[in-house]
Amino acid sequence: MPAGDPEDIWVDEDAGPVVRPFAVARGRTRQRGGELDLITVVVTAEVPVTAAVLLGPEDELILQSCLNPRSVADLVADLALPVGVVRVLLGDLLERGLVEVLTPAARSGRPDASILREVINGLRAL
Repeated sequence: MPAGDPEDIWVDEDAGPVVRPFAVARGRTRQRGGELDLITVVVTAEVPVTAAVLLGPEDELILQSCLNPRSVADLVADLALPVGVVRVLLGDLLERGLVEVLTPAARSGRPDASILREVINGLRAL
């Protein structure tokens, strides 16, 4: 088959460098630490600049995106990476203390008192 045949071309020139998801996650498919579901909210932690020296481009994108609290689902959409890869990268960042997980009141076992008051008032109105 001569070079330049359409069958030889596996990506077009506009695609740029192609990196497989397992290469981004360094071959890992499971995150370290606790399980992160799609609604888990993550925010960038305040850390010294020296701790961020060995970051990959995806790690930097996650940290930039999480300057304001973001859900895992939002990060998956922003990065256009599979959920498993984003979870592995977040697990690494969590382990290094570069991001923090924000726990909603309902998950911490103690609902917000204002929500309870609204529920009671709504029930009384019935």
